[in-house]
Amino acid sequence: MKDDYELIDSGDGRKFERFGAYTLVRPCSQAMWRPRDAAAWRTASATFDREDGNRWHGRSALPKEWNIETAGIRFRLSGTDFGHLGIFPEQREQWKWIRGKVGERETVSVLNLFAYSGGSTIAAAQGGAEVCHLDAAKGMVQWARENAALNGLQDHPIRWIADDAHKFLRREVRRGRRYDAVILDPPTFGRGANGELYKIERDLQETLGLVRDVLSAKPLFVLFSSHTPGLSCRVAENVIRQAFPACRSVEAGEMLLGDDCPSGVYCRGVF
Repeated sequence: MKDDYELIDSGDGRKFERFGAYTLVRPCSQAMWRPRDAAAWRTASATFDREDGNRWHGRSALPKEWNIETAGIRFRLSGTDFGHLGIFPEQREQWKWIRGKVGERETVSVLNLFAYSGGSTIAAAQGGAEVCHLDAAKGMVQWARENAALNGLQDHPIRWIADDAHKFLRREVRRGRRYDAVILDPPTFGRGANGELYKIERDLQETLGLVRDVLSAKPLFVLFSSHTPGLSCRVAENVIRQAFPACRSVEAGEMLLGDDCPSGVYCRGVF
């Protein structure tokens, strides 16, 4: 399988990554160790830091956008003002898992909340699922649609929704619409489509309760992930076990860049 992503090195609070033909240095708060080869980092195409506000160095060396493929999914990348590129490569193992899991049934409906640029949406669609993709930012929903088209999924049954997650979930409950699987990666702090404020420590329990209310009578899985500092694997496992006691198995772990650089946690609850 083609893979245009590589973690070259990490340390001193940063990560050195390759995305296709371009190498980038960006912040990585958990990389508290020393880099293996700090001198090699000087060859990076561009760097981004937050030492004096959000700032790129060498951004002119990057194209306005470029495409890569990883975990069997093609992405359009672009250097944003916040240092993001339109991909979280630490989710690659989750995308592979999603694709295989939805393929276990002939028909599966998947809801992807806080869905960003659509990696999980595309993985579920590649596995044959019907998908509802939701993000509060219209621009990100459009970006995800373009990624779906890059993967030949422009005609696949995917609903594209720009809305506040809680408002949407409450409407789905009233409508009686149900899903066999729900994927969610809620922000530590975020704003909804109309300025609604989301704080994970305050709102996660309500989110999970609403997710429980939109699950079908024979659900397949719930996949939760988070980049919130201090939210450990055990915390993720505890909240998923409590919110979804019908799960036959619950597995939690760290999401990794490369083999040894942690970047968030995941928890899979399988029914």
